[in-house]
Amino acid sequence: QVQLVESGGGLVQPGASLRLSCAASGRIFNIINMAWYRQAPGKQRELVARIASGGSTYYADSVKGRFTVSRDNAKNTVYLQMNNLKPEDTAVYYCNARLTLSSIWAPDDYWGQGTQVTVSS
Repeated sequence: QVQLVESGGGLVQPGASLRLSCAASGRIFNIINMAWYRQAPGKQRELVARIASGGSTYYADSVKGRFTVSRDNAKNTVYLQMNNLKPEDTAVYYCNARLTLSSIWAPDDYWGQGTQVTVSS
């Protein structure tokens, strides 16, 4: 079984910073991508940032210049440093990992339970 455990959410004021962490554990052979998605009330889940095993990154336009995704491959952990937070960043943030359980199995997606981020004055 594979588990993704997130931490670091909370309630902050506009302009503040938060750092989310997500650690993957279990019988993992190889992690291809790790990513952060978010879902605000009444909206679809959207990709926020993604980082590949080689370090290449992708950011949604709405967070470019404010959020930074990083990864510790040795610890199977992904981080999301969020600076200059805005009320529109309020959402449940989900960790995602695309990984394989063996060298012959196709990759599959796994999700964390989600962590709430609320930006409000």
